Amino acid sequence: MNTRVISFHYTLTGPKGETLDSSSGRDPLTFIEGQGQIILGLETELAKFNVGDKKRVNVKAEHAYGVRNPALVFEITRDRLPAQDIKVGDKFRSQASPMPLTVTKITDSHVTLDANHPLADVDLTFDVEITEMRNATEDEIAVCGHDCCGDHSKGCCEEKHDIHSRGCCEH
Repeated sequence: MNTRVISFHYTLTGPKGETLDSSSGRDPLTFIEGQGQIILGLETELAKFNVGDKKRVNVKAEHAYGVRNPALVFEITRDRLPAQDIKVGDKFRSQASPMPLTVTKITDSHVTLDANHPLADVDLTFDVEITEMRNATEDEIAVCGHDCCGDHSKGCCEEKHDIHSRGCCEH
């Protein structure tokens, strides 16, 4: 079976029907099959579609951004943060975590950080339209493709809770 490049438009909604992200007004999202560039549950379903298909795909949390891991919530002393003027909801990057660390609690001496993905434990619904499918070139497979999205883990959702942060690799 050939590895394909698949392009699609989407609208991502959460469990209450709220729109979390959409490609409306932008280029379609493009990924290479089997490279971990989008969440597995969505990739598995898109592989079954053809160009022109418009379908709704429901992805359970465990096949999207995973279930919350309590071990990824931890407390540190405030002096370990790069800034002291912080508030709940602020995000920090760490070399130890591919996900932004979100401040969830602040005391005078300590800060609680959460390294879980912001969409962990969330079932997602994608309304998709396949716009293109073609075989990937050897070069695209070797270097992840020039239109590659993601960090090769479970997608590349960032602070904005979108399916892709900037539509291209961040490395």
